[in-house]
Amino acid sequence: MSRLNRPVNQARWARFRHNRRGYWSLWIFLLLFGLSLCSELIANDKPLLVRYDGSWYFPLLKNYSESDFGGPLASQADYQDPWLKQRLENNGWVLWAPIRFGATSINFATDKPFPSPPSRQNWLGTDANGGDVLARILYGTRISVLFGLMLTLCSSVMGVLAGALQGYSL
Repeated sequence: MSRLNRPVNQARWARFRHNRRGYWSLWIFLLLFGLSLCSELIANDKPLLVRYDGSWYFPLLKNYSESDFGGPLASQADYQDPWLKQRLENNGWVLWAPIRFGATSINFATDKPFPSPPSRQNWLGTDANGGDVLARILYGTRISVLFGLMLTLCSSVMGVLAGALQGYSL
C-alpha cells in the first residue's frame, strides 16, 4: 500500500477538501505558479516565432542579429524597433507573446507619464520606471516561489543532516 493510499492520508485529504477556502486557495496558487513558470511564453519583448523569407527563427531560444533580418547591424536584433517590426511583417509573419514586455523592458511608446494607468498595451499599467506591472508580477512570482521552495529544501536537508550527526554522536 503506497503512502498516499493509507487511510490516515485519505482522511487528511478529505478533511482538507472540506475546507473550501484552503482547497480553492491551493488550486489558485498552483494555477498562478504554473503561469509564472511559463512567463517567457506569456510576457516577453521578443517574438516567440518568426517566419522570415521562408526560414523559421526562434528568438525566444536563440539571439539573432539584425543582419539576419536584412538590417545593416550585426548587433542583437531589437524587436521593438519600428523598422525591424515592419520588415518582419512585410517579409513573413511574427508570433508575439500576449504581453509584449519582459521583466526588464520599458514601454517607450506610451503617451502617458510613468506610472501610467492600465491600457491596451499594459494591462495593469506601468510602474514608476516604465516597466509593465503584469510582466513584473509574473516574473517576480516565479522567482519568489522558487526561492522559497529552494530555501525550504536546503533548510530541511541541513536540519536532517545536523540531527543525524547529533544522533550519531550520542
